[in-house]
Amino acid sequence: MSRVLFVLTPQVHLLDLAGPAQVFSTAPGYHLEYVAEAPTVPTWQGVALQASVTWPTLSPEDLVVVPGWRDGYGYFGEPTLSRIAAHHAAGGTVASVCAGADALGRAGLLDGRRCTTHHDLQERLARGYPAATVLRDVLYVMDGRVVTSAGIASGIDLALHLVALRHGPAVAARVAREMVVYARRNGDSQQDSAMLRHRGHLSDVVHRVQDRIDSAYAQPLLLSDLATGAGVSERTLTRLFTAATGCTPLRYQQVLRVERAEHLIGHGSTVEAAARAVGFGDARMLRRLRSRVSSPAPFLGERERPGSAWSAHPRS
Repeated sequence: MSRVLFVLTPQVHLLDLAGPAQVFSTAPGYHLEYVAEAPTVPTWQGVALQASVTWPTLSPEDLVVVPGWRDGYGYFGEPTLSRIAAHHAAGGTVASVCAGADALGRAGLLDGRRCTTHHDLQERLARGYPAATVLRDVLYVMDGRVVTSAGIASGIDLALHLVALRHGPAVAARVAREMVVYARRNGDSQQDSAMLRHRGHLSDVVHRVQDRIDSAYAQPLLLSDLATGAGVSERTLTRLFTAATGCTPLRYQQVLRVERAEHLIGHGSTVEAAARAVGFGDARMLRRLRSRVSSPAPFLGERERPGSAWSAHPRS
């Protein structure tokens, strides 16, 4: 189990802290701890929090998160900044929400990196750390093992992204659904994930089918099996799914495959290897779909025959 250590300062914003904490407490495999320079931490919203004044022994698998605070109030002493920097130097990941980026800058972690913060603080961050590249109009930025988010609710998006990196997008989607939130990726990737983009509906039947597809999109799936699992006919499932999401189950699976393949290719995988990793027999189908998935129009000739495998390619 990995530890998520929140480093708190007086006048911390509750949502900067509570949003990521809710994500990691909902996801599997995390133990949350809180540390500060004093045992009682007043928040800007008036609630006092209790935290440890002793840092635990961290491993590279652990995550350090610095939530933001009310402008003009937050401050960390040199020992805290040194511990944040030491965790990163030892191979760990450090993240910030909103004004927390200033602490990462003071710890020397923003030099030569891309980063972001709340829009009201971006100019100040850029002036204070000229060796950093402050990105505007993004929710969060991941540059190596330094992750910064724009502020307030975007800490939830940052945390969901980190969960997706470790556990896969299906787990992150389930956490987002449990929290009743909509998540987006950062500005360097597609702005929204298909697993969450098509979740803004109220059909329990379709949500259950999406859960099944999300967890096994790289596998051949039968429409008949999905319909049986949902307790409806194949025709009813296709009708409900299209009405709720704007696409058929087949296209939904294809979009998930292509998005995952794009992620793998962007991280150095070959097109052939990415195609096989997401369930295509070879790269030919992936190459065709990469140009089609971005179009809102249905695939030409797209049909889902009762009992048939979903992929248009016999080896997918």
